[in-house]
Amino acid sequence: MKIVAFGGSNSKNSINKKLATYASTLFNDALVEILDLNDFALPLFSVDLEKQIGQPQLAKDFLNKITSADFLVVSLAENNGNYSAAFKNLFDWSSRQAKEVFQQKPMLLMATSPGGRGGATVLEIAKNAFPRFGADIKGTFSLPSFNDNFDIENLKISNSELDSQLRELVAEII
Repeated sequence: MKIVAFGGSNSKNSINKKLATYASTLFNDALVEILDLNDFALPLFSVDLEKQIGQPQLAKDFLNKITSADFLVVSLAENNGNYSAAFKNLFDWSSRQAKEVFQQKPMLLMATSPGGRGGATVLEIAKNAFPRFGADIKGTFSLPSFNDNFDIENLKISNSELDSQLRELVAEII
């Protein structure tokens, strides 16, 4: 099984990319590819710009990565209660080429943040919206208070109760 995982942030130290990376290790015998949204940086989407430049290759490349996956692990950053601008922009460009951006791929959908709600608002938005764009969401997970509950050195959840919750979710999905 090939897993494509990414954090919905363009931060070089994205906590959501760290969570997605960790979660992808919980799938036994999987080939994992971790995407960095910085590799898909695009100009700000507008229909006027799309008329000028057409459909950017980087959006096609992102869609090709989704195509190559058997399973998606996505952890979204929450910026002011919504998707990060970097993710939303890539999503907008991609959806202009293929409405079903997620191509009916099974998905583990997650979010984390430094705050106690763990990106719950963006997680709820995505949980409701992504199926309209071809996501087959198999489970959701929110990691609150990232800095208190994640061991950055060892790249794993340090809170045993939360770690067990994610492990159980992955076991149910498998």
